[in-house]
Amino acid sequence: MEKGPPLELVDTHLSEYSYIGGHLPTQADRAVLNAVCVPSDRSNTFPNLRRWAAHMESFTRSEMQAFPPHTESCKMDNQLSDLVNKQLNTDAAASNKSPVNDKAGNHSKGSQNEKAGGQSKGKGKSGKFVLKTAKGTRDYGPMEMAYRREVFSVIYSVFHMHGAVQIETPVFELKDVLTGKYGEDSKLIYDLEDQGGEILSLRYDLTVPFARYVAMNKIDNIKRYHVARVYRRDSPAMTRGRYREFYQCDFDIAGQFDPMIPDAECVQLVDQVLSKLGLGEFTIKINHRKILDGVFGSCGVPSDKFRPICSAVDKLDKSPWEEVRKEMVDEKGLDEEVADKIGNYVKFSGKEELLETLANDELLKSSPSAQAGFADLKLLFQYCKSLGCADHLVFDMGLARGLDYYTGVIYEAVLTAGQNIGEEGPVGSVAGGGRYDGLVGMFDPKKKTVPCVGLSFGIERLFTIYEHKMRAENNKVRATQTEVFVVTACKGMVHERLKLLGLLHQAGIKAEGSYKNNAKILNQLQYAEDNKIPLVVLIGESEVEAGVVKIRDTVTREETTIKREELAETVRQKLACL
Repeated sequence: MEKGPPLELVDTHLSEYSYIGGHLPTQADRAVLNAVCVPSDRSNTFPNLRRWAAHMESFTRSEMQAFPPHTESCKMDNQLSDLVNKQLNTDAAASNKSPVNDKAGNHSKGSQNEKAGGQSKGKGKSGKFVLKTAKGTRDYGPMEMAYRREVFSVIYSVFHMHGAVQIETPVFELKDVLTGKYGEDSKLIYDLEDQGGEILSLRYDLTVPFARYVAMNKIDNIKRYHVARVYRRDSPAMTRGRYREFYQCDFDIAGQFDPMIPDAECVQLVDQVLSKLGLGEFTIKINHRKILDGVFGSCGVPSDKFRPICSAVDKLDKSPWEEVRKEMVDEKGLDEEVADKIGNYVKFSGKEELLETLANDELLKSSPSAQAGFADLKLLFQYCKSLGCADHLVFDMGLARGLDYYTGVIYEAVLTAGQNIGEEGPVGSVAGGGRYDGLVGMFDPKKKTVPCVGLSFGIERLFTIYEHKMRAENNKVRATQTEVFVVTACKGMVHERLKLLGLLHQAGIKAEGSYKNNAKILNQLQYAEDNKIPLVVLIGESEVEAGVVKIRDTVTREETTIKREELAETVRQKLACL
């Protein structure tokens, strides 16, 4: 690939896919980044290539080196495929020689000007400013936003189906509002620079701001949803959907109600969203903080270590028991025998029958805390059966949810099919939540408690899986929502085109037309087909004289001639039949 791949070829490919290898970055992206020379002018040439290159700049050298191997998981032009494989072989051969100062992060050890290594001041090798997204963030193009809209639409529809109202809170809060609510994760909070005023931090999640909102406004009960960005000073893993800026979609019920009825509704809501998205089989794991506390207490864990040990157990979905045990003993100072006792319990997972078995366990049947938790989960299973969402429920003793504010039922949804993304493996949980009865009281001057239960969807992970599914099924989503494209067949008809656009817009119909005075008719029709705009309204000089217009179906290319005054109603009828 001595001359590099044709820029048009790469740009066309990236108009369909986020990365060279498909929906996630691979070594193919490093190879192409080394081979191409991205134009530095400010024209609109190769917009998809520019978007991709700017995003690639957000990765550090070590992150690029950790990209999975290239596998052609998407349709790729033969020429581009050959060029990618050739460059990969070239890079592999070069890696056996002395380090070179390439663009994708293979810099010599002493290099101070890494292009992909994350310049602290955003400067590249020449000392000039490098235009890129901040580490742990990314841009979303039109097609990616179209997929996101579909996922958001499903979630919003379910929220509305359950009668939730929407609220909004500031993107930053007083630091004291957030401090002490997240346990060990508090270190991930973004603190804003002190400029002589209030000490502020970016919100870590939407739950703590909601509790502050309930306490501040003296709300006794509310069922609310909130969809917004949150921020975490985490080590980003872009290839696994872990960002520093990302959306959360929260649903919460606050108020004093009968046990487990609101909790069951939250489980039902998770079941409905995942079923509607059609992402494959899934499991909703449930557990109870009182059961965990009962286990810890019965096994001999000091009460002041309950939360730290719970945080360690929370890592069981990512790490084997041996590593979790090592953390308990070496880092948390837990006795080895106590850790081994805990290990005997957290391995249990099963259906409703397991609740009865553990409730009669010799060690746990004398624990009031554990018995209260078992009683709650038995009731939750019964309510979920009535709601028709118990089939996906699994009682998992290894589920802990590490945040400090949980007090009762906890749950987490994991896909059991369709979650393996290429070389990356499972993406992890896609929704989680639980009961937090004491959080509102932490903000109330009189310590008035308002019991709460809620859930949060991991939209980035859902989006990744949904996009992968749609691309695998070759289901293309339209980036534009335009319903009608107005086409003029002759020169000097721009005013007639604008009149029709105005008429359609007044009728509430999504319509657009060319921005050229004398656009070629074939180019206009091709634009409508390329963007999958369902209908074309076509006019020429003869149509204007006769007071008629032609409506053309973009797919079948059938044309119908109607009177001009019938346009809006006819368009509505045709759109309703599509």
